[in-house]
Amino acid sequence: MSMSRQSSETAKGRDVFHLPPSDPELISKIPRILPHERVFPIQIGSELFKLSGASLSSDAPSYFSQYFQCQIKKAEDAGEDVSTAIRTLYIDRDPITFRDISLHLQGYHVSPRDGTHFVRLFADAQFYTLPKLMSQLYEESIFISIGHREFQIPRDIFTGPGNSPNFFSLGFGVFFSSQDEIFPGLDRESLIRPPSIMPPSVPNRSADIFYELLHLLRGYPVRIRDDEHRASLLRDCRYFNFKGLEQKLIPHHINYNLARRRYEITLRLEDILKSGISIATDAMTPTPTGGAEAVSGWVNYMRPYEDDKHHELILEIGGENTKLHLHLMRAEFFGQVKVRVARLFEVIATKLNLPPTTQPLGLLMASGGASSQPATPGNTPLSEDLVRVVIEPETHIVLDGKTYSTTTATTNYTTTENEEATAAMAMSSTSSMGHGGGQDSPLSSIGGYFGPSSRKRRRVDPSSPSQASDEWIVRTGQWRLRIQGSRNGKSAIECVLVGVKIDAYSTEQAKNAQRGFLKG
Repeated sequence: MSMSRQSSETAKGRDVFHLPPSDPELISKIPRILPHERVFPIQIGSELFKLSGASLSSDAPSYFSQYFQCQIKKAEDAGEDVSTAIRTLYIDRDPITFRDISLHLQGYHVSPRDGTHFVRLFADAQFYTLPKLMSQLYEESIFISIGHREFQIPRDIFTGPGNSPNFFSLGFGVFFSSQDEIFPGLDRESLIRPPSIMPPSVPNRSADIFYELLHLLRGYPVRIRDDEHRASLLRDCRYFNFKGLEQKLIPHHINYNLARRRYEITLRLEDILKSGISIATDAMTPTPTGGAEAVSGWVNYMRPYEDDKHHELILEIGGENTKLHLHLMRAEFFGQVKVRVARLFEVIATKLNLPPTTQPLGLLMASGGASSQPATPGNTPLSEDLVRVVIEPETHIVLDGKTYSTTTATTNYTTTENEEATAAMAMSSTSSMGHGGGQDSPLSSIGGYFGPSSRKRRRVDPSSPSQASDEWIVRTGQWRLRIQGSRNGKSAIECVLVGVKIDAYSTEQAKNAQRGFLKG
């Protein structure tokens, strides 16, 4: 009685574990494929192994069980003594690897020690058709050498959203396929020996960068040291096709704007993917004629595989590839930025159920199709080549290294919509047809070109700090993308860039003032 009380008091203080009774029904039985008490000789290379029928039956049916079953049946049919009729099975394979396989057959758990050991166990388990060992190795971590450093990686680490298929599942499919797809294209029955398999290796990538990518894939944060470090991580993400992880690493900022009561995401133009774009409609505005309502809204974005809701997009465009024409309130883009803006407008047009291009079908067929047309905003239904911009009172502007008043920018330059449309369309035709059909318009030349507009340029006094040039080169600009109705554009809807933050210069002297001398 006291013993039971003491045991109950002990149980209150800590967990008590009870071993199950030694009931044969609770213990998994080894099937009697071969006589358990009989010993069967197997010579692997130069080493002789003697395993019991119980050990060979523990992972069967296999190459071994079928071989000795045939010998036993043949002896019984011939009336021979089974003990003397059984012959030694000889297989020309590595005896060192088979030592671990024999331990597995005897009931021990065998884990791969390194990449070479893994592929040898993997190949021989397939060759001997050992179903339990094959299943165990299929669930085991795999060994991959990156930059001459070996990594042991769980198989499920690459299965996150957007990270599969990837470089490893496509390049080393034999290790990531199912058990029924091993050695594709080969007849297992007629194999004299399995094909030679090398451990997965990627010698031309950085082991340190891959270690940090693994750290991120496991759910741990990695401190981004600088832009070069981030670029290295992104470069290898794209090399290994970790699309989901790439979206975690791209430069971005998500915040809630109390003034606008909306979530915002700031992204660079080159990081935008078409699958993340959506249109958030603010209101439906009736047209003056009382017809169909015009769309009014904002372009939103959600990082694929990463975000669970859309945010209002703030698009960052840098690289000094943007020129603002303040007398027109239009932006002109150059180089790859011009192409990317055009592609972005095409995607937005598709989301609005508009055709991605405004070129006539006959002209497209005669010139080789839509893909042969220059990628310019003017070839989309949402804009001319010069994209309409809006500078609001809330827009923060740094011009020539000093904070610039947005009131000055919006009051000094006022044009009617007809003047804007006429000048922008003239610029669009000149840009697409002049100078051999190149993508950059003559506006990029010194002095500029302002088309047939009758409005004269405002005279600028360089000595007056209150007056600035009619043209600004934007180092970096952040813009919201507004969808609104257009009365004088090529279509009823247009996309307008609304300034959020702009860093620009108006003179070559201001640009040169921020140049630095070479170091080293």
